[in-house]
Amino acid sequence: MIFERQRLLLALLAANGGGLDKLDFQKMLFLYTQTCEQEPSYEFVPFKKGCYSFTSVADKTKLADKGFLVESEDWQLTDTGLKAARVPADVAAKLNTFSERRKHLRGESLVAHTYRQHPYWATRSHIAETVLKEDAAALAAIEHARPVRTSSKLWSIGYEGRSLEGYLNALLRAGVSLLCDVRKNPLSRKYGFSKKTLSLVCSELDLRYEHLPQLGIESEERQDLNGLADYQALFNRYEQTVLVKESAALDRIAAWVKDGESVAVTCYERLPDYCHRTRVARTVEKLIGAKAADL
Repeated sequence: MIFERQRLLLALLAANGGGLDKLDFQKMLFLYTQTCEQEPSYEFVPFKKGCYSFTSVADKTKLADKGFLVESEDWQLTDTGLKAARVPADVAAKLNTFSERRKHLRGESLVAHTYRQHPYWATRSHIAETVLKEDAAALAAIEHARPVRTSSKLWSIGYEGRSLEGYLNALLRAGVSLLCDVRKNPLSRKYGFSKKTLSLVCSELDLRYEHLPQLGIESEERQDLNGLADYQALFNRYEQTVLVKESAALDRIAAWVKDGESVAVTCYERLPDYCHRTRVARTVEKLIGAKAADL
């Protein structure tokens, strides 16, 4: 069994002759999700060669393990993958039309086209000046789209309901430089949010990752929470028991901000009133004399 988003990967390859190199595939998938889908199957971050989906690459590994793709750096369907690439007729027609219109775009011409159309996703590219060397207007648009890295700022953010790329874009657009994970156990069934993967991806994007498990809440204490009142009662106990003992960890966050870092305190829950990170942020606010904002 495969997810519908993974089937889209196979169908896009089928519409492009069964294979694309890794750079072309990322650009084609990006353009398709941006131009042909109301709710994109994949989100992307600005990366070393422009738009990049970590999630799609993770899906590629799973598809190769199941025999749908050839195990290589490039994207190539197997016979089994071609059979699994069947999508509804309207989606197939859309994919074929999309791919036919862009069949002349490959390599640097495809990259340049993508950068011109979507400059934000080129803001961390190492090759923009090469592929757009004679296009000063496109380079200026990329520079204009570049988020400004803020300093001495405190944020909070939850990953509930977000893709890895959507979460990372929220950090990048806000100018965050340091992500502080306050989960007791930084594991997640959702791709990208366990400590090992999240810390690695952050380093790839020049984001510093720090984990302070001593500021977390034991999972058994989160049982039988049926509404906001239950959460607030839990967080009141948390303030009175954990935070009063962990002044060193709180001072550490405050020191990062005072040293000029733009720090985002993170945990799972999307709504700040339902997450203990808000109590962490409120305590640090008093130490730095400035308000935190939720992303």
